[in-house]
Amino acid sequence: MSQPQILLSIILLLTVVMFLWGRWRHDFVALGALVLCVFLGVVPEQQAFAGFAHPAVITVAFVLILSGVLQQTGAADRLLQVVMPRNAGRLMSMAVLVITAAVLSGFMNNVGALAILMPVALQIAARHQIPPGQLLMPLAFGSILGGMTTMIGTPPNLIVAGFRAETGVGSFAMFDFAPVGVAVMLAGVAFIILIGWRLVPVRERGDVESFETGAYLAEVRVDEGSKAAGISLHEIEEALDDVQIIGLIHADVRIPAPHPRRKIHAGDILVVEAEPEALAAVLSSMELVLVGEKRSEPEAFESEGKAALAAAGNSDEQSDKLRAVKSEDVGLMEVTLLPRSRLVGRSVTDIHLRTRHRINLLALSREGHRSQTRMRRMRLKVGDVLLLQGAHEDLMDFVAEYDALPLAERALTLPHKREAWMAGGLMAMAVGAASFGLLPAAIAFVAAALLAVWTGLIAPRRFYDAIDWPVIVLLGALIPVAQAVGDTGIAELLAIGLVEHIAQGHTIAALVLILIVTMTLSDFMNNAATAAVMCPIAIGTANTLGVNADALLMAVAIGASCAFLTPIGHQNNTLILGPGGFRFSDYWRLGLPMEILVISVSVPMLLWVWPL
Repeated sequence: MSQPQILLSIILLLTVVMFLWGRWRHDFVALGALVLCVFLGVVPEQQAFAGFAHPAVITVAFVLILSGVLQQTGAADRLLQVVMPRNAGRLMSMAVLVITAAVLSGFMNNVGALAILMPVALQIAARHQIPPGQLLMPLAFGSILGGMTTMIGTPPNLIVAGFRAETGVGSFAMFDFAPVGVAVMLAGVAFIILIGWRLVPVRERGDVESFETGAYLAEVRVDEGSKAAGISLHEIEEALDDVQIIGLIHADVRIPAPHPRRKIHAGDILVVEAEPEALAAVLSSMELVLVGEKRSEPEAFESEGKAALAAAGNSDEQSDKLRAVKSEDVGLMEVTLLPRSRLVGRSVTDIHLRTRHRINLLALSREGHRSQTRMRRMRLKVGDVLLLQGAHEDLMDFVAEYDALPLAERALTLPHKREAWMAGGLMAMAVGAASFGLLPAAIAFVAAALLAVWTGLIAPRRFYDAIDWPVIVLLGALIPVAQAVGDTGIAELLAIGLVEHIAQGHTIAALVLILIVTMTLSDFMNNAATAAVMCPIAIGTANTLGVNADALLMAVAIGASCAFLTPIGHQNNTLILGPGGFRFSDYWRLGLPMEILVISVSVPMLLWVWPL
């Protein structure tokens, strides 16, 4: 091996290890790999950022914008309202949800499709009294299956199309993915609806009714001489991690989410939630007096738009002041974090939740485990379920600002029917223009996104909000690295080793091996990163065998999309982790049969549609 090959092999190995470790975000790892390649001379300086101008990157960005327009205007809601039968039973509801997710995911972002349908799935689960996870996992898997049916369905398909174009035979067309993708999708959806949902572990989600937001809700009074008098709420909370201060009553003024720096005065009343032991500790250590206490039982959960407002107790023995804190203006909302949320990797202390937003964090659920203690410093993850308390307007503003998804049931409202049709029409025009070769895919979707602005479907200031920037950075950084894999001859070396030592010269064995390796990597790595790493190897393998590369590239596209074994392989798997109450090890029970089914269906279809 030459020096560039050795250096690039080391960088690739480190990059894959970092992806699998998951300590740092994928886009940062990709940027680090790119910079290291430039420093060591493996990637020319003038080519370092050429990936950001790659048509696949541009297309991904503007498809995400159009997906956001479809979601914002209610076009997807319109489709669901048309296809969902009234009073549908459990099996019919599941079938409609999974099929709708698969169809939507072929033409819009998978995460966006799931975000639209998840609250509906939770509503249906509650209506039929079934564990939410038994709808959420089929829904997430259905959306993943639908993404492989078109070129714009998922970023790996666009990456694969881009690598084919660089071989000199042109890019894949919009629906070249459909023959194999639709066959796999139909088989997978049928399996999920008829059999697969029974394999989903039964987990109870920590919803508002079952969330124990502290065993006791109590009012404690600050008397003269109390240690709490004269110090701030922040100091009290620092000293007592196991206590949630959710309100303050000062001079008959009720403050639901007091500022942490607010000084406590004699005569103030604090509204706290705590376990009995923690409550006893705060009374003794801070020399406070218990005014009244009551078991905390949030008992109402009514939908209004996306929020759920819940009263948290109505005993006649409870004081009027406490009931005022829990008035109709103050409610509870349960939310989960979308992958692009600015809350991911931060704590509520970092964003000054109480100070800036006047909102309390009452409880948090992660991978089926609930916590009410030491939450202020916990770094939040995608799939975490947060139980928030605050004024309705404050909660809705918070959800919009930080890309959180309310988990309350919601009505399928269509406030902009005309705009929904216009958004659907723009997407259809872009798909049609790209499919019939009237415009390159990147130009077609850029033009459609601009038309969405000019027609008022999306405000200019919201134009870029729907773009998943970490994915864009990941793609832009990895494309030059992946091209270097081919240019330096590493892909050929890996392909020769794969063909001679494992596949032993058999083309079908090589195809199956490429598919399985890609699926395995995708279960632990970002699917776009997996496609970027595997495409040069697939092309090198085809050159070594002297066969057409199309079937092997399509195998990469299928394998990169089919991440069913873990919650980290695909963003949709991560998104249902908290709302479904799942654990890391729950996915393989349905995921393993799904991956076996994908291999069984896709290999014959690949050999038929794309003969070697």
